[in-house]
Amino acid sequence: MNPPPALPLQGVRVVDMSTVLFGPFASRWLADYGADVIKVEPPEGDSTRTTGLAREPGMATGQHMVNRNKRCVVLDLKQPGGRDALLRLLEGADVLMHNVRPQKMRALGLDAPTLRARFPRLVHATLTGFSTNGPYGGDPAYDDIIQGMCGLADLMRRQTGEVQYLPTVAADKISGIVGAQAILMALVARARTGVGSEVEVPMFECLADFTLLEHLGGHVFVPPQGAPGYARVLSRWRRPYRTLDGHVCVMPYTTEQWHRLFAEAGVPELAADPRFADMKTRTQNIDVLYGLLAEIVARRTSQDWLDACRRLEIAAAPVNTLESLADDPHLRAVGFFQEIPDADAGGAVRVTRPGVRFDGLPARVGAAHRLGQDTREVLREAGLADAEIDALVRTGAAREAKAPQS
Repeated sequence: MNPPPALPLQGVRVVDMSTVLFGPFASRWLADYGADVIKVEPPEGDSTRTTGLAREPGMATGQHMVNRNKRCVVLDLKQPGGRDALLRLLEGADVLMHNVRPQKMRALGLDAPTLRARFPRLVHATLTGFSTNGPYGGDPAYDDIIQGMCGLADLMRRQTGEVQYLPTVAADKISGIVGAQAILMALVARARTGVGSEVEVPMFECLADFTLLEHLGGHVFVPPQGAPGYARVLSRWRRPYRTLDGHVCVMPYTTEQWHRLFAEAGVPELAADPRFADMKTRTQNIDVLYGLLAEIVARRTSQDWLDACRRLEIAAAPVNTLESLADDPHLRAVGFFQEIPDADAGGAVRVTRPGVRFDGLPARVGAAHRLGQDTREVLREAGLADAEIDALVRTGAAREAKAPQS
């Protein structure tokens, strides 16, 4: 019998000291695709353990969603024994990732120059709010702060009239994806050179780049040839359109698609309107065009438009709610939602699975571990004897918890 196919990161070991969401989401991507992620937590645990609803202490929804597939070790790095145990873990690691401020890492003797001198193949990834060589370096940063600074809150003002955040932790999640990508690039470079890298992933710069991709606009040119902002996506009418019985998403894009929609709606004369002749003129008059589209869509039911757009080969879709996503037929067919048995938590937990597949193989989905659940196992693998581990636990430099009953 042939062995089961391996996920692409099988054999990569990551020591993850990061907390909250940015770093743990980055390491979740690595864990989902086969990396052995060892999450090193302080004795009080990561804040994700108390983020959201919970059936037991320390295992809230945030923990289940962002820290699955990882082994959990508890070390008090303020104690010499805890720091020494971390160094033992790093002997067999490919990556160390953290969001600890550089000055604190230096005080612990865990800064990148010190560690890379001892472990030259180690990829040392620092996940920060701001690049350390800029005036904001070392300042604290959370999702709300970065959304305000990077222009996302201003985009909401331009569209809605109100300065506000997106109702999702976009800065943390986008930065997490960039962080995982940066770590993988460093591993590719190491495969070529044999030497690890110091990687810095700053949220502010990542999100400013993300925001300005289409919105730098006329400021791409020097001197500027127009205002920043991409008119089409800033239109106040860019939204799901109201129908006779609900809402529907409709997106004619090409000139031919707009002409087909105008004919379907009984207003073929709009196809000859010079304001809508091509992509350039449609973008210049986007508020008018989308306003007309809203009026057109409001005359029929949602299903009528879904059927018509399918026939006309125009992109259209229903508007899912957070509740109805669980019943989406496509997500069901591809196994997007996965249930993980968890007897100690009173049944099971449901999590999502990322969509990327390798040779048809989906990401793995495993349980989130309890605080200190893997301390002894991982420290044994690092070469510590049980007596040494017992001493660390007695002094509080390490902590362990019993594994859940299967």
